[in-house]
Amino acid sequence: MLFEVLFLFLAGFFGGVLNSIAGGGSFITFPALLFVGVPPISANATNTFSSCSGYISGAYAFRRELMAHRTELPRFVLVSLVGGVGGAWLLLQTPETLFQEAIPWLLLFATLLFILGGRINLVLRGLASMHRHASSVGQLLLLIFLLGVCVYGGFFNAGLGIITLSYLALAGYADINAMNGIKLLVSTVVSLIAIALFVFDGVIAWYEGTLVLLGTLTGGYVAAHAARRLPQTRVRQFVIVVSVAVTGYFFYHTYGM
Repeated sequence: MLFEVLFLFLAGFFGGVLNSIAGGGSFITFPALLFVGVPPISANATNTFSSCSGYISGAYAFRRELMAHRTELPRFVLVSLVGGVGGAWLLLQTPETLFQEAIPWLLLFATLLFILGGRINLVLRGLASMHRHASSVGQLLLLIFLLGVCVYGGFFNAGLGIITLSYLALAGYADINAMNGIKLLVSTVVSLIAIALFVFDGVIAWYEGTLVLLGTLTGGYVAAHAARRLPQTRVRQFVIVVSVAVTGYFFYHTYGM
């Protein structure tokens, strides 16, 4: 019992540190929940619950940048609500065994996004600058893209922020602070509505999730004070090593590769 408490708290702590500095905390918290015996779908829902407080506090920190785009925020909130509901509903309809088989592929997708996300965003930002006056068809495609991003976030939380930044780059946003604020707002709304469905369905492991949540809050607070002294490149490299190792383990565990 004591080992489980310490294990989950520390997993949340290091996940909170990573989320505050470089992102990728779910590569630690989600497998940790699985390790202590939380079923896959419940572990995914619980990880969304544990991560949400960080999204809320982050969005609040960027409130000034968000207010500069106040006319656009209702669209983001509405699409996030619809997509979050759709993704959470899909997760709850997915058989446990099928989701377990999908975990390695979802982690691989999130890992590739983490590794290549910066380059993808640069390419998309370049494309957006060449097509600032998008047609109505282009606007519709962007809306569908955003909806797809939110559905993914409701289904599997890891990598949501990176995909949202990719959407914002493609949509022509250039201010990184505003982009981070909108990213966190979308993550908050998607997570909150998904959590509401998870609570209604009774799939959140509250005890384990609360331990991870407390660790995440502590880690995020510590990281906020230490962030300037930590080399971002080294932290990012550490996340990549962890994500590749975790993904490889789940491929081996699931498929015996």
